[in-house]
Amino acid sequence: MNGRSRSTLFLMEILIVIAVFAVCASVCVKIFVGSYFMARESREMRGALTAAKNGAECFKAYGDPERTAAVLNGRGYSPDGSLEAVVYYNPRWHVCGEAEAAYVLRIKSRASDESTVLPLLCDLSVEKITGEEVVGFIVATRRRAE
Repeated sequence: MNGRSRSTLFLMEILIVIAVFAVCASVCVKIFVGSYFMARESREMRGALTAAKNGAECFKAYGDPERTAAVLNGRGYSPDGSLEAVVYYNPRWHVCGEAEAAYVLRIKSRASDESTVLPLLCDLSVEKITGEEVVGFIVATRRRAE
């Protein structure tokens, strides 16, 4: 009888140790999955910021969305009468065509209050394309240096 109670206690101890390890493993897996998603979001944000800075600096240098699009290997068009530069990026943030695009940079010139030949303001946005919806990352307004 005495040997039987020892084996029961040993079995209970093993089950408790396995349960503790299972809880610890599930917590670790949750932490690793969370860090993966945080790293992916950070990588997307870093790429979006780089694309936005490049677009803003090109617009600052040229003042024209059409020339800005040409420099950034994008395209310029006028959807509603106002000129807009559009650059498509693949998931690794390389310039690509619209079909394989995961992100899009839009630079739209905006008329300023002062009457000048070149537009001084632009609306700049970097957006993530997921299926049919577009999720915006950054929307900024930049004044061109005089």
